[in-house]
Amino acid sequence: MSFEKSSQPQQADAASPIRRLTDPKAMRAVAHPTRLALLEALAQREPLTATEAAELIGESPTNCAFHLRTLAKYGFVEEAGDAPGRRRPWRRSHIGFSVDEVQPDSEGSAAAGALSQLLWDTWLQRISTVNSRRARFEGDWQRVTEAMEHLAYVTPDEARELNADLLAVLDRYRDRLADPARRPSGSLPVELVLFTFPLDSVKSAG
Repeated sequence: MSFEKSSQPQQADAASPIRRLTDPKAMRAVAHPTRLALLEALAQREPLTATEAAELIGESPTNCAFHLRTLAKYGFVEEAGDAPGRRRPWRRSHIGFSVDEVQPDSEGSAAAGALSQLLWDTWLQRISTVNSRRARFEGDWQRVTEAMEHLAYVTPDEARELNADLLAVLDRYRDRLADPARRPSGSLPVELVLFTFPLDSVKSAG
């Protein structure tokens, strides 16, 4: 699942595989750890029933069923057609979502802030977990699991252009998010997390 945050408002595009969130209710609906985990599970293997999803994310089938219905209510997932018996498989409605930091009103700002906080907390916790386990990764995956820090003196406009250029590189692989048949043998889902911030803000906070 692709999650993106933007510091500048953009127009929603119905044709985009990345859903741009503009409704505070939808932002609040997805700002939940279990619902994010369900979207990530569907990104790796869909369709999934609530029972199958529960095995992947470590929750109960009943809990997963409730959260899948909530995600469906706000357009994040949809039923994946008929299935034998009482099985009710689900799939994503989009390959990911993005949320603007700048919102037109206080309700939107609060909802975007809550979702942003959850995403940052999730990413930072996962990075810490990966670092503690990296020595046990196999072969090439250990070598390509790395952290990098770069410093650039840029204006806000140049920083936005830099982020856009980096996203354009990642777009080379976006079709594999939607179509498993395009994923080459031996490929695994690899997460790249990019943080962009003015370094002086960290120093002044100390």
